[in-house]
Amino acid sequence: MSEDGATFDEELIEAARKRFAGPVEFLKSAPALEYLPPAEMPEVAFAGRSNVGKSSLLNALVGRKALARTSVTPGRTQELNFFDVGEPAVFRLVDMPGYGFAKAPKDVVKKWRFLVNDYLRGRQALKRALVLIDSRHGIKEVDREVLAMLDKAAVSYRLVLTKADKVKATDLAEVLARTEEEARKRPAAHPQILQTSSETGMGIAELRAAVIESIG
Repeated sequence: MSEDGATFDEELIEAARKRFAGPVEFLKSAPALEYLPPAEMPEVAFAGRSNVGKSSLLNALVGRKALARTSVTPGRTQELNFFDVGEPAVFRLVDMPGYGFAKAPKDVVKKWRFLVNDYLRGRQALKRALVLIDSRHGIKEVDREVLAMLDKAAVSYRLVLTKADKVKATDLAEVLARTEEEARKRPAAHPQILQTSSETGMGIAELRAAVIESIG
């Protein structure tokens, strides 16, 4: 059981550990829909604001230090990055470009919206999106825009709190309660929230299990 009360049986936790201990390889980057790989296996996408800690969390998820690049300039990567999990591959992780970066030019923001919206609406292989929320700040309006996009596209998603080690336990409990309340309002949101820290490893085993569970 994770600290938020989300439960996964030990068998699933162990199966997920073994799966992510195996091969995970970068497949390709897609700056536009025509560059997407064939939708031949399940996909689980990771989305979040710039500086939410997405690259660090992906690296912790797969137990590698540099699978996902940590950009020096938030919002620089405006591509969908695909990673094959397993040999032969059995599913893919999709690192979606960060959003909500204040200094991004309007045309970059527009390009992001078109790319992500088209991917979400038309990708039958996409089994779930994991939307990362910074525990220090909670859900912001720009996050709600992405949640609305997911709801409209009828893409099942789960909210994941990041950097849980950076806030006091009482503050974490408060942001968790607010996040759970937001999830209850959303038609496509999973009701249980995961709390994670890429630095301490908190919630990583449960996050792996949630990914494996979502591809069913």
